[in-house]
Amino acid sequence: MASGSGSKNADFRRKWDKDEYEKLAQRRITEEREKKDGKPLQPPVKRELLRHRDYKVDLESKLGKTIVITKTTPQSEMGGYYCNVCDCVVKDSINFLDHINGKKHQRNLGMSMRVERSTLDQVKKRFEINKKKMEEKQKDYDFEERMKELREEEEKARAYKKEKQREKKRKAEEDLNFEEDDEMAAVMGFSGFGSSKKGH
Repeated sequence: MASGSGSKNADFRRKWDKDEYEKLAQRRITEEREKKDGKPLQPPVKRELLRHRDYKVDLESKLGKTIVITKTTPQSEMGGYYCNVCDCVVKDSINFLDHINGKKHQRNLGMSMRVERSTLDQVKKRFEINKKKMEEKQKDYDFEERMKELREEEEKARAYKKEKQREKKRKAEEDLNFEEDDEMAAVMGFSGFGSSKKGH
C-alpha cells in the first residue's frame, strides 16, 4: 500500500495563479478605499521640511490681566492661548508650546516633522557667521571706556572708605565727650542721670 501511493501522481491539487490574485486583491483594496472616502484615491501630499519659526512666540502679553468672559465672547478672546492655525484654545503656556511644536499644528502649516539634513558647507557657513558675530562683539568692547568705568568705580570705593573713616572718627569723639561728661558728673557728686540703681 505504501509503495502504491508513492507511485501515483499528486496533481489532484488545484493550482493558483499568484499574479492574477494579487491584482484582484489590489483592485479590491482600492475600491474599498474609494467607497470609504467617497472620492478616488490620490497620491500622498508632499509636505515641506520642518523649519524654525521666524517670529517670537508671545506668552507674556496676557500675563496678570483679567478678562470678562461671557457666552458671546469669541473663542479667540477666551482665557488661555489661542492658535489661529488650528482654531483651538490651550489653557497654559507649556501646553501651548507643546501644541505649536506638535505634529497636528505642523501639518496644518503644511510641514512634515522631518528636518532638513545640513550639508558640510552649510555648517561651515554657520560657523563663519557666528565667528563674525563674536568679532563684532569684541570690536564693540571699547578698552578706553572700560578703563574709565574702572576708574570711576575705584573713586566711588575710595569715597565710600573715607566716609566710613569719618563716621568712625565722629563716633570716637562722641564717646570721648560722653566719658568726660561722666567724669564731671562724678566730681560734682552725681552718679548718673535718670538711673534708679544705686552703686554702693
